[in-house]
Amino acid sequence: MKTSLCVVAILLSVSGLAHSALAGSVKDAREHGAAMLRDAEDMVMHGGMGDAKAIVHHCREVKKHAEAIIKALPPADQHGKDALPHLKDAIAYCERVAKMGDDVDPGATLNPATKARAAAREAMKHVTAVKDGGA
Repeated sequence: MKTSLCVVAILLSVSGLAHSALAGSVKDAREHGAAMLRDAEDMVMHGGMGDAKAIVHHCREVKKHAEAIIKALPPADQHGKDALPHLKDAIAYCERVAKMGDDVDPGATLNPATKARAAAREAMKHVTAVKDGGA
């Protein structure tokens, strides 16, 4: 009887730790998401001002945050699964901007940068809907 109570106590503490780890991951995903949206907005704003170096810089940051979100999202959550294609699109568009570099006309990088911003916005609709428990 005493042994089974100890086992139950251990299982409850472990499940509590797993739950808090998942909640931390969702919190991290949301924090990266907020930063990703800020960088996406700044990226397009600088594109409108003709600053190619800033577009490339912010796009690099968008990509970094999108990759961090993918790692932090709970794999079992449907909203997390729904966010994945949009995050991958944002990464792909930012890779396209990076390949163009900062020596090209900023107008050329503005189209993929705008598409990256749209993908980031759409992804965040799903990321913010992810439940803190991960399911």
